[in-house]
Amino acid sequence: MSSIVDTPRSWRPPVRESLQAAARGVGLAALSIGASLALFIVTVLSVVFVVLGVGAFTTPAVLNTVRAHANRRRLLASEWAGIAIPSPYRPLPEQRPGAVGLVERTSQLLKDPATWRDILWLLVDAVAGFVTALLSFAVLVYGVEGVIMMFGLWEAVNNGYWYAFIPIKGYGSAVQAALLGLALIAASFYVNRYPLQAHFMIARLLIGPTRGAQLEQRVERLYETRHDAVDSSAAELRRIERDLHDGAQARLVAMGMSLGTVEALIERDPAKAKEILAQARSSSAEALTELRDLVRGIHPPVLAERGLGDAAKALALRMQIPVEVDVELTGRFQEPVESAAYFAISEVLTNAAKHSGADRIWLDIHHSRDAGGMLRIAVTDNGRGGADLEKGTGMKGIERRLGALDGVLALSSPEGGPTMVTIEIPCEQTEPR
Repeated sequence: MSSIVDTPRSWRPPVRESLQAAARGVGLAALSIGASLALFIVTVLSVVFVVLGVGAFTTPAVLNTVRAHANRRRLLASEWAGIAIPSPYRPLPEQRPGAVGLVERTSQLLKDPATWRDILWLLVDAVAGFVTALLSFAVLVYGVEGVIMMFGLWEAVNNGYWYAFIPIKGYGSAVQAALLGLALIAASFYVNRYPLQAHFMIARLLIGPTRGAQLEQRVERLYETRHDAVDSSAAELRRIERDLHDGAQARLVAMGMSLGTVEALIERDPAKAKEILAQARSSSAEALTELRDLVRGIHPPVLAERGLGDAAKALALRMQIPVEVDVELTGRFQEPVESAAYFAISEVLTNAAKHSGADRIWLDIHHSRDAGGMLRIAVTDNGRGGADLEKGTGMKGIERRLGALDGVLALSSPEGGPTMVTIEIPCEQTEPR
């Protein structure tokens, strides 16, 4: 679905986009004067009846409908105007069954400041929202009316009708109305998008999160990500301890015992001692390999020495499926950012190789300086699709690791494919390559 702010600018009038904006304006106007006004009346009545007891049982359903209506407007604002309106609602605990649960839910909803802002928005949307939405359609239709005035309509309204500032008194004034109508139509081709933008700006002002709500959400997210980061660090430490104990440490102990046996046998049975020495040498090589793998799992040397781009390319070379890598980075990032991005790429590539059934993977990494800087990573495969973030723990682990850096992970994987995983981490580059 195209966005009205993404329409390419050129000297040609954007006729298609203008007609699209007019049609969308009619739909939004209907929602504003119909759904918003009706919901405002029902909501006010339900809230007023809370004092009588009846409203305590109807208000949760009514307010949930209001939130669904507001969320629908947020979605349209994003898709039609490119205006993001984040949800400001406080998280609600699980509702207890029965009448007590309904009364508690009513109290929780009414204590949320976003609820009262929604109610105010319903009223404003029914008036200002309706007018701004309808403007996109009205200017175009009014221009068409001026044009058809010249083709006989003037006879029906002769001597009693003003078209804008032109009194219709005959064919001559109808021609003037037609010229004015053409001017309005031409102008609407260029300005129809702006009333819709104003409509969604009003919505963002009222149903978007306030600064206080943003800070509250920020604190809540930092609280959650802090716990996730602590839990992840503890789990990582336990994994390293387990790998050392079960792997390299056990092999080194066995190697020490073998050397002790060699010391006892070297004079009595040199052949047996030589055989045990060979086993000890093999154990030392395996222990060294395991230690290298362990170090690579903590922080790969290539990542520390050459940065994320080259580390991702080295990672791609080790994959069994061909991976096309496109890297557009001009510098390095802070070590936690590079580490989180690297292990996220590693996990996603491994999942694609194991579960997607793909025969080709594309990895794109670039950094945008817009909006304070953003590292963007996309991993796409041509597999069967059907991936789900809720399945397995690997992707959840990536989300937790990214969350500590305010990063996000998104997955698009329809049945039949393709699957695309996108990762965004807000960050600045720290030094040139």
